[in-house]
Amino acid sequence: MGKSFLAYELAYLLDAVLVDLEHDGGGVTAKWGYRPQDHPRSRLLDALEAGDSAPRPLRGFKKPDLIPGHPDLYDHQPDANTMADALTKWASEWDKPWIVVDTHPGASPAAHGALAVANIVLAPTALRTAELDATAELVNEAADYPLVIVPNFVPTTPPAAEIQRLRTIIADTPVQVAPPIPTALHVGTRKKRIAITAEAPPAKSLQKVAAALTDLSTFVKEYVNG
Repeated sequence: MGKSFLAYELAYLLDAVLVDLEHDGGGVTAKWGYRPQDHPRSRLLDALEAGDSAPRPLRGFKKPDLIPGHPDLYDHQPDANTMADALTKWASEWDKPWIVVDTHPGASPAAHGALAVANIVLAPTALRTAELDATAELVNEAADYPLVIVPNFVPTTPPAAEIQRLRTIIADTPVQVAPPIPTALHVGTRKKRIAITAEAPPAKSLQKVAAALTDLSTFVKEYVNG
């Protein structure tokens, strides 16, 4: 359960437009059911090139509205200022209360643009040594952003040492920790395109995850809206 999983579910819960900045397949665009290989042009890049109106999101049923990712984003990556300005402009044109952006892993100009205008930056991490090493580096580099760490894959009995390490990592910084997302084996093998939180009720094996995602969406609203 990584960033794309959280982005997909939160976008549904927040009634947001989900903007996918990934270019290498998979992720939220594939989860949604959109096949970039069947579409020679990128909606996002076409809108940036035209420079007038926002791209029209694909409408989702029990899943978020989507601006899909596309392979062309690899060779035609918008610079940070262009992406930041576009997201700000599109937010005023879309009839939605939120925008959720799923960025490509690692640094990219478009991701930096999204970060520049974000009201909250969610960074999921497992409570494991390697992941916490990466989280420590992220906090060191980006603590001045509205950064929130989301513990995920959290077992029924969370590891005390790793919880304490996470507390140490964020100590003396404005970085916050969101409600945790529990581990659930069926998330990784689930084939449905609709959001887990759109099911009433979710499958029994996913009910704790669905409840945690709802708690996370409430946290996001309170963080941003005060």
